[in-house]
Amino acid sequence: MNHTITKWVLFIVLSIIWGSSFILMKLGINGGFSAYQVASIRMLSAALFLLPFAYKAFKNIPSIHRKYVIASGLLGSFFPAFLYCIAETRIDSSLAGILNALTPLFTIVVGSLFFNMPTNRVKVIGVLVGLIGLILLPFAGGKAVNLADISYSLLVLLATLFYGINVNVVGRYLKTFSPIHVVSLSFSFILIPAALILFSTGFLQLDFSKPEYSNALLASATLGIGGTAIAGILFYQLLKMAGPLFGSLVTYGMPFIAVGWGIYFQESVNLMQIGCLAIILAGVYIVNQGRG
Repeated sequence: MNHTITKWVLFIVLSIIWGSSFILMKLGINGGFSAYQVASIRMLSAALFLLPFAYKAFKNIPSIHRKYVIASGLLGSFFPAFLYCIAETRIDSSLAGILNALTPLFTIVVGSLFFNMPTNRVKVIGVLVGLIGLILLPFAGGKAVNLADISYSLLVLLATLFYGINVNVVGRYLKTFSPIHVVSLSFSFILIPAALILFSTGFLQLDFSKPEYSNALLASATLGIGGTAIAGILFYQLLKMAGPLFGSLVTYGMPFIAVGWGIYFQESVNLMQIGCLAIILAGVYIVNQGRG
């Protein structure tokens, strides 16, 4: 499989995995867990899954780079996990999706200002085209965007800023290391804080004989192992192959999955929505053409 095909396969797989993460978060919260519990279980399950790889990662990543590994784990996973779960208790998923699409823009701004990332007019145009398509998508579905809980919207905005910083950190300091080493080592530092937060919420006092709690636990653990640990390895591989900006454009692939879930649950999907998805994909294509 050549470089270009592998890059797009990773893009599609990550879009599928992360495009389903909102549903898993909702299942966890609707099952009776608090936002802090869902986020903590997500981080803890990912950390435990990756723990067998952490020792080898510690030996293979020099101490001078470990501070960037820790920063990557916090900015790319830990903080956003809590920010998104808290935000999802109050804002519409359509608004969260729109704000999530700001990740490529933050990647460009942060990369240009602090990391000397090469940026040209074609890349900027591509990001803006994709953003236009994603902004139009909720309106194409005939649903109004609820802006009432603006403070919770800012939590998602902060998470996308963290994502933008993280992809630049990885692209600058960690791209020469194995993705599984970077991810497993970063989560070894996250394990204890996640466990402390989880057990401070009264998690052990919950009655797991009730189906809603066991289902919420399954959803949250799946989110951690699949949507965080495995997806994190794939994402760092994509960053290593294609660079920070293209990697951040995975946020433009997520709406395709949202439409797929809508079809599965027999929700209406109209031609205007399909048109918005075409605009989003065009933006991704344009950015990919803006090399240099």
